[in-house]
Amino acid sequence: MAVAAVGDRVDAVGVVDLASERPQLGAGPMVPEAVVEQVVEALSQGASVSEVARAYGLDRKTVRAWRHRGRYRPRARRAYASQLDAHRAWLADRAPEVGYNAAVLHRELVQHRGFAGSEIIVRRAVAPLRAAATPSVATVRFETGPGEQAQVDFGQVRVWIADAPVTAHVFVCTLGYSRRQFPIAYPHERLATWLDGHEQAFRHFGGVPQVVVVDNAKAMVLAHASRATIRWHPTYADFAGYYGFRPWACTPHRPQTKGKVESGVKYVARNALAGRRFRSWDDLNAWLLEWATTVADLRCHGTTHERPIDRFAHEALRPLDGRPAYTWTHVRERVVASDALVAVDGARYSVPATLVGRRVLVHEQATGFTILDGDTVVATHARAPRHTVVMAPEHYAGLLRVDRRPRLAPMPRHDPRYPVQGEVMVRDLAVYDAIARGEDVA
Repeated sequence: MAVAAVGDRVDAVGVVDLASERPQLGAGPMVPEAVVEQVVEALSQGASVSEVARAYGLDRKTVRAWRHRGRYRPRARRAYASQLDAHRAWLADRAPEVGYNAAVLHRELVQHRGFAGSEIIVRRAVAPLRAAATPSVATVRFETGPGEQAQVDFGQVRVWIADAPVTAHVFVCTLGYSRRQFPIAYPHERLATWLDGHEQAFRHFGGVPQVVVVDNAKAMVLAHASRATIRWHPTYADFAGYYGFRPWACTPHRPQTKGKVESGVKYVARNALAGRRFRSWDDLNAWLLEWATTVADLRCHGTTHERPIDRFAHEALRPLDGRPAYTWTHVRERVVASDALVAVDGARYSVPATLVGRRVLVHEQATGFTILDGDTVVATHARAPRHTVVMAPEHYAGLLRVDRRPRLAPMPRHDPRYPVQGEVMVRDLAVYDAIARGEDVA
């Protein structure tokens, strides 16, 4: 049988065109199994070692080696002796007793068994023992009925607002039964934003679930030693009582407890915010609301295999019935300063100037303050950053312009460096008349 020249296609089964179809091999030492099979087939059809070596970019010794073997055989691993081999039986018995602590095992091997190797060798040997002894923890999916539960959480996402990258703290509330969710972004994760996120979600859904599952953020959970000893922030506890839901904190370090909202946060980050740029925070939140109602609500959910908006029709949420926004129960008393301002949380807010010097009550809400004179609301303000002054023009209407020149301090009377000239005597005018008449005045 004539040997095909390099570049010609051999018609025999399994033989390739050496010039046009040879794989491009890199500089790696391993030859793929498919290439070995082609090399062996070409050699069996009469191609020379040199032709095959040139066609496949291989060394001729490699081609001869595969011709000798006759087929692909994986390279056998070399068995290397380890300093730890003599101690493996002891290691398997001792490791569970010390909690698979490689540092302890290495110390004992060196001190008591004459081991001269490094700690990393022990770590590598202990790793499979620890893995084999650690059982896999299964997670049981927990489903809730209509209106029974909602889960809330924050996630941090880097987004572009105008020309600056910022960290948006995205609050997500997910209803457990329908998987319908409500997202809204804030610049931080304080108690005020937690409460506002709850309220915005309740109004978006038109009702309140029986239970709200939260994580252990300090804004809401002050202490969580056990299920029976959760110490809630008093404001959050009062907020829950106001809306009639039962707060439930998930087990610390176990995010699976609120896996529905955990998945929801990732979904918002990867679907709603990926590659987006916004003009302002309001623009960002307008898009999140649009996305929630036109995308998230209408998708086929991967677990329920239904659209959240369709399942939402069966959610049995407790109606809001026109309930006004929550007002925090703790009230602050403030005295109105001479500039008609009251100080709250590092900022100052105006009230009508007629209240200067009076005591007013400040009711703190999730996003602002309501100021009352007795039972009468005299001012409402949105929360402002620290060290700012918020002045409503109507609070100063009708006031005359005040002389803004600095007042002159009273004349100093006890300056030790000022020369004393004596006091000027003050006399009755009748004394001077007597002197003019030539009378003797004592």
